[in-house]
Amino acid sequence: MSAKPTARPAGAITDVAGLAVGHFTDTRRPTGCSVVLVPDGAIAGVDVRGAAPGTRETDLLAPGNLVERVHAVLLTGGSAFGLDAAGGVMRWLEQRGMGLPVGPVRVPLVPAAVLFDLMVGDPSVRPDAEAGYQACQAASSAAPAEGNVGAGAGALVGKVFGLSRAMKGGIGTASVRVGDVTVGALVACNALGDVVDPDTHRVLAGARADDGAPMDTRRALLAGQAPQGLLAGNHTTIGVVATDAVLDKPQAMRLAQVAHDGLARAINPVHTAYDGDTLFALATGRVPSHPGLLVLGAMAAEATARATVRAVLAARSLELSGQRWPAAHDTPVT
Repeated sequence: MSAKPTARPAGAITDVAGLAVGHFTDTRRPTGCSVVLVPDGAIAGVDVRGAAPGTRETDLLAPGNLVERVHAVLLTGGSAFGLDAAGGVMRWLEQRGMGLPVGPVRVPLVPAAVLFDLMVGDPSVRPDAEAGYQACQAASSAAPAEGNVGAGAGALVGKVFGLSRAMKGGIGTASVRVGDVTVGALVACNALGDVVDPDTHRVLAGARADDGAPMDTRRALLAGQAPQGLLAGNHTTIGVVATDAVLDKPQAMRLAQVAHDGLARAINPVHTAYDGDTLFALATGRVPSHPGLLVLGAMAAEATARATVRAVLAARSLELSGQRWPAAHDTPVT
């Protein structure tokens, strides 16, 4: 039996200057939301890969559409109900004069994505506008908390063979620096599939075998083991990648697209019909030159993969209503 994996520091999305991250975690049940604030605004893009997404204000990020810059992105639990939290983020931004100038007012535009955590505890408890506002109030440029907080509070992973065999997911962050340019990621992982070490391919957290240790979902499926209890939209990994490089909207969208390569390295299976996997990209433009989109893409994929791994390594076990979902931190790894 090998040693338990640990959540080694890997940097944070707030290593990108000009960003702040805040979490709200609901103490009534495991759920919450997380906000990435960019007070000076950032060029934004998005890429939705999962077939069961829950999103808000994603169309405005398409190249060719009017809006160029946003001041916040929201990641939230609560399924589609959790999109209400974006209203609180809007209120917080409006109070500070941030948003798109439209005549005498500024309209804050808050792209958002949700994950499904309604099966964990009382489903009537989900993030609302006040939760979004409180996440903004808590925002800091310090490295954000990881694991069972914010949008990752109720996250589970490895649900292909039923919820009872799942393990605890969470939220994680990481960053990569090349020259003067930094790319960071914040990922809330509630995946249907397993989370694996991208370098060793060892399963870190996912569907569990009879002895409680993570099994290998990919191998089990290929061996003919049938999935059980699958519900559309009952999963999903969402996140934000950010850089201080100068990008336009098409380039920001491309960065979000390539960042999904990081999810593919760290989650198996990924982008399924039961997940709503969505990644946003933000570019603050504080560093005037960068090493090119090829290198930036490699950095984004790496940061996303590392943040996904940290989401489960920083998580802690959850026990609720007689059900226990262990975490990678305290589960034997063979």
